[in-house]
Amino acid sequence: MLTGFANHHASEAVPGALPIGRNSPQVPPFGLYAEQLSGTAFTAPRHANRRSWLYRLRPSAQHAAWKLLCGAPDPDSVNFSRDQFGDAAFDAIPASPNRLRWDALPLPPVGETDFVDGLVSWARAGDPHEGTGCSIHLYAAGRSMEHRAFFSADGEWLIVPQHGALHIVTEMGAITVAPLQIAVIPRGLRFRVELPEGPARGYVCENHGAPLHLPELGPIGANGLANSRDFETPAAAFEDDDTPCELVQAFQGRLWTTTLGHSPFDVVAWHGNLAPCRYDLTRFNAMNTVTFDHPDPSIFTVLTSPSDTPGVAGVDFVIFPPRWSVAEGTFRPPYFHRNVMSEFMGLIEGAYDAKAAKAGGGGFVPGGASLHNRMSAHGPDAATHAAAGKAALEPVRYRDTMAFMFESRFVFRPSRRAMTGPSLQHDYDSCWQDFPKAQVPPPAEGGKA
Repeated sequence: MLTGFANHHASEAVPGALPIGRNSPQVPPFGLYAEQLSGTAFTAPRHANRRSWLYRLRPSAQHAAWKLLCGAPDPDSVNFSRDQFGDAAFDAIPASPNRLRWDALPLPPVGETDFVDGLVSWARAGDPHEGTGCSIHLYAAGRSMEHRAFFSADGEWLIVPQHGALHIVTEMGAITVAPLQIAVIPRGLRFRVELPEGPARGYVCENHGAPLHLPELGPIGANGLANSRDFETPAAAFEDDDTPCELVQAFQGRLWTTTLGHSPFDVVAWHGNLAPCRYDLTRFNAMNTVTFDHPDPSIFTVLTSPSDTPGVAGVDFVIFPPRWSVAEGTFRPPYFHRNVMSEFMGLIEGAYDAKAAKAGGGGFVPGGASLHNRMSAHGPDAATHAAAGKAALEPVRYRDTMAFMFESRFVFRPSRRAMTGPSLQHDYDSCWQDFPKAQVPPPAEGGKA
């Protein structure tokens, strides 16, 4: 599981498959093969060390050489092509200081484009080659993966569904996540994505840095934000299937492929503290002000990947859930600000309290995204600002909403697809153009600059 959560988990699909009392017996039960999956360096401090032992039908090393993956089955279905993942997606595209916003990706037809072929890289902060920051991908899939599996050697995957459920089969068992839930898949763990409800769409944060964990609570105390008990790991389950399976991996910003002679999901038992997990965002216990002033968004942090600078994250995952607003004498929506951190936002459902969708299309919409890079001036649009300045300061309940943010100390570099595709909103800057100039009296003597 994740650092800061419960320390140890164990599961077996067949009674007696999991060795008890010693980690590496001379011959595992049933002739299974023991494998340690390490998510941190062997010498990482005990409180941060993550590894799990897997007991499987065959060694995972049993495969042919890897080859670069190129070409998608139907690139015209959602205007994707294979060079829109990883390093190739960022060729000759500079980081942009502009405020950026995008519409949602179109959903592909039923039966076209699985999860892997439906991935498109959208933005990157930091560097997967150096193990810093994160990459953000979007996915839009119309069919389940069949005889195909995927893993990332470049980072753990935080998957945020926006439309449609995902049934994620992993080496350590299966989890199903729907909108308003998230999944975290450890670096290197193989998985397959099935679509139990038809076409699906959402967001992925590929964390290249230190493993995600719960943030410290500081003065909040023992209770609040996300609770470790609400993160669920799967029960062991395995496939004894000798049908050939394509295995795709993300390695150093490229996709590589090989073929196995069997299903990779052949782990009969496992134990350890490195495992996939699911979290229900509606269980987040939001903290907020009950007197005055707008609080910083850090109080909405679900998971964090720390950097080498204390208090400055390689990536934070922050949500803006349904909640009460009761502050007195306060401008309640997010204030205008310029931030040393860079902010990539998405919307799962409803409307965000700083920017609403536009009548007739556009605006900040579910499935869409926005990017405000380091020191980019941003804040509420003109309509939101005007309404908030006149609103009665009585308790207000934000309902049926869930926005989120991937925030990083690094500058996000948008991909070629993000900057040239049809979903880019070219009029985003216009939402700040209708503010009237403040009227102040002439300065006192000596008050001129």
